[in-house]
Amino acid sequence: MQAARGTPLGTAEAAGGSRGRVGAAFVLVALAAYATDQVSNAIAVAKLDGRPDVNVVGELLQLNLVRNPGAAFSIGTELTPVLTVLSVIAAVTVLWFARRLGSPAWAVALGLLLAGVTGNLTDRILRPPGSFQGHVIDFLQLPNWPVFNVADMCINVAAGLIILQAFRGMRLDGTRESDDDADAIEAERHAAPAAEDTTEVESE
Repeated sequence: MQAARGTPLGTAEAAGGSRGRVGAAFVLVALAAYATDQVSNAIAVAKLDGRPDVNVVGELLQLNLVRNPGAAFSIGTELTPVLTVLSVIAAVTVLWFARRLGSPAWAVALGLLLAGVTGNLTDRILRPPGSFQGHVIDFLQLPNWPVFNVADMCINVAAGLIILQAFRGMRLDGTRESDDDADAIEAERHAAPAAEDTTEVESE
């Protein structure tokens, strides 16, 4: 019995099991990162609201509560509803591509990206001043850098991983672009003897 033409059942089951583990990794990374973002935001609001900046590592890392109505670096502060809609579209897009996951590195990247997008989206939907107009909670500050949160960190790490995977030629499903070249070379090698045999038969 075969799962598909040319694919033994055992191979198909192994591939399915591997894909299942990658999918589980994606879900776990997304949930863990999302929970970390939301819990840290809640603690920041409870502990930092109305207080001066808190030095964590001297002036290298400070805690400074900021309610951000815009995107990263406080860009587009008047476009909160638009940013909310774009975040919804981004989250749906990530979930759409996640169906094809077969690479653990891609699972981590998309899991972090989904957590970052939905983390900030949650703030925009649920926090004041109103639904779809909520301000994102930012509280981490580095020297000469805008205040950010855990969701922003997730998005930036995800972007770095995605760029790395692209340079490596690794696709979402776990295959490499170089595999296609190897398959083409192998096909040419098999095709060459076959062509020679055909030429010999015709000459006889």
